[in-house]
Amino acid sequence: MTWQQFKQEYLVRFWAPMPAVIAAGILSTYYFGLTGTFWAVTGEFTRWGGHLLQFLGAEPETWGYFKVIGLQGSPLDRIDGMMIIGMFGGCIAAALWANNVKLRMPQSRIRIAQALIGGIIAGFGARLAMGCNLAAFFTGIPQFSLHAWFFALATAAGSYFGARFTLLPMFRIPIKLKKVNKATSIKQDENQARRRFRIGMLVFVGIVGWGLLTMFNAPKLGIAMLCGVGFGLLIERAQICFTSAFRDMWITGRTHMAKAIILGMAVSAIGIYSYVQLGVPPKIMWAGPNAVIGGLLFGFGIVLAGGCETGWMYRAVEGQVHFWWVGLGNVLGSTLLAYYWDDIAQPLATNWDKVNLLTSFGDKGGLLLTYVLLGLSFGAMLLWEKRFFARKAKRDEQLLAEAA
Repeated sequence: MTWQQFKQEYLVRFWAPMPAVIAAGILSTYYFGLTGTFWAVTGEFTRWGGHLLQFLGAEPETWGYFKVIGLQGSPLDRIDGMMIIGMFGGCIAAALWANNVKLRMPQSRIRIAQALIGGIIAGFGARLAMGCNLAAFFTGIPQFSLHAWFFALATAAGSYFGARFTLLPMFRIPIKLKKVNKATSIKQDENQARRRFRIGMLVFVGIVGWGLLTMFNAPKLGIAMLCGVGFGLLIERAQICFTSAFRDMWITGRTHMAKAIILGMAVSAIGIYSYVQLGVPPKIMWAGPNAVIGGLLFGFGIVLAGGCETGWMYRAVEGQVHFWWVGLGNVLGSTLLAYYWDDIAQPLATNWDKVNLLTSFGDKGGLLLTYVLLGLSFGAMLLWEKRFFARKAKRDEQLLAEAA
């Protein structure tokens, strides 16, 4: 394979979602094993909000939530911070490789309001449940924490209500038709594409070099950045978005991305299990009402906003301004939860047990139960898809009969 063939096939074209999501699951496993933490982003976004408040003269470090997740140092001193920097670097490099960067403004003020309000709701819900889609689907479930199953089911329900809500007439934007004399051909500026590809390679080499140099003094921080680059490349090139997985399932009946996510969790679970057997402690959180309420809010919020934590990150660097507002909303919502945490923590979270399926059902029993639940989830996706299209075909037949 020549360089040009490799470039077009693997750097410029979009990647198939299924193998990319499975690769993300494998990478998240190694990330856990090598750094001792899990692939998640909203916790670090909450810290960014805390740092902003510190800059403004507040003392969020005294809040109970920051005593739980920590607010010491800066993003450059934290594993999560370096990983997210790596993710943004990977997203930017991948978008430039494909010349997929263009400033795109929201179509209306309604979309801006959706982005900001939905982002706030999603950020609040994610941190109430102590994790976002990544911390639940790619870490919580594969790490055998019961709270992640509560969050996942509640997220599915919340996304259903969010999908129905966004179909209301108030969210429909009038389409303006413009008369033209002939069709406009879409032609890429080859010089611009080559220039951006070179810039993307410089970004990639720079961020990877930063990670490698960091490894000499702080190995875990360097590894976190390199893993972040991998995560960024995967989510941008394969356009991995949990919002589209849920929204498409409810509105169009398509479950391809949702099934890919389940397979990614299945692959990750066995890897996490192996590391746990070697003594790496899994991350287990409270299996309380916080996980359910947080999941409902998160599912509703991401559909209202139009993007989840992975989705808004790569779309924002591609120049979609709508998702800048989603990201801002995420930071605001998660910081708002941190402010109110002391008032709601005990009844909703900390008074409830942290349930580890490996402890409750034994190592083999917990692993088997996880795969049974994943299998049932996959089967439910197939059943939903089949029933959705069967109903659609029946409706289409009735419409044709009425028209005749």
